[in-house]
Amino acid sequence: MSELNYLTKETLAQMREELTKLKTTGRAEIAHAIAEAREKGDLKENAEYDAAKEAQGHHEAKVAQLEHVILNARVIDIKDIDISKVSVLSTVTVTNMASKKTLVYKIVSESEADLKAGKISVTSPIGKGLLGKAIGEIAEVSAPSGTFKFKVENISA
Repeated sequence: MSELNYLTKETLAQMREELTKLKTTGRAEIAHAIAEAREKGDLKENAEYDAAKEAQGHHEAKVAQLEHVILNARVIDIKDIDISKVSVLSTVTVTNMASKKTLVYKIVSESEADLKAGKISVTSPIGKGLLGKAIGEIAEVSAPSGTFKFKVENISA
């Protein structure tokens, strides 16, 4: 994961809220599950206990990941985005030069990326290729499946 995470104020607030929930109710639920499993006898052959401990490990990894993202967050205000070129948190409309398909992407940090929602990471091949491009420019993107050319049609905040 890259060191800086560019986020909107709203996204940062959501992440902080999720972290608080994970650290309070989430940890309490896992501690309760471990205690219940422990009461069922021999821990060496207790599948419930093993599952609860594994869930605890996943939970703590999620807490650590969120803490890292929040610690390295840089808040960007949508109104401060320069729409003369593609940048983090800008929404860009592109045309795939080969298929002539028009696509709309919002360039976001790695932690916010969600392709189904049209949000691509600034560190993804397409995100990297589009950064700094202006309307009318063509971005050549090298991806594992080949090289693609995208024409920037529009940029908005």
